[in-house]
Amino acid sequence: MTDKNIQLTSTISEDNKLTLALQEIDMPQPGTDEVVVRMEAMPLNPSDFGVMFSAADMSTAAQSGTDENPVITADVPAKFMPALKTRVNKDTPVGNEGAGTVIAAGSSEAAQALMGKTVAVIGGGTYRQYHCVNVQSCLELKEGTTAKEGASSFVNPLTALAMVETMRAEGHSYRTCRSSI
Repeated sequence: MTDKNIQLTSTISEDNKLTLALQEIDMPQPGTDEVVVRMEAMPLNPSDFGVMFSAADMSTAAQSGTDENPVITADVPAKFMPALKTRVNKDTPVGNEGAGTVIAAGSSEAAQALMGKTVAVIGGGTYRQYHCVNVQSCLELKEGTTAKEGASSFVNPLTALAMVETMRAEGHSYRTCRSSI
């Protein structure tokens, strides 16, 4: 296993600037019920945009840094800063889900069973090279399924499920929804 790990973070500074940057972080070590996943595919969901860009005016975006360590900055309108006070000067990891190969596993039977397997993961901070997650946040993919094919296994299906459950809770049915179209 390598000792280098990189993640994408979004930071809002006190001077109303959003910064997206790749940061070197520690290589994770799995706990008993955890696995380390080499992240190989991560979708870009609309829900990722909120963390990534927040309330920044992306028409002001500028790129700096290097090819290896690019940095994107953009202005955040002052009127939005009070709502963002909990994010000021905090590097916020980006990414809600993804998939990859388990390269290290904790000592539990469940963690060991995922060793070498391709899994989909949910839980935030997935836009990184190596991600340590609890086995309960993993979905083992059927043999032959690629990380790319499994990367969107959570957000969109859970959104669809929430829509159906909301529809049912409000007393709608497929028939009533279809007739209103």
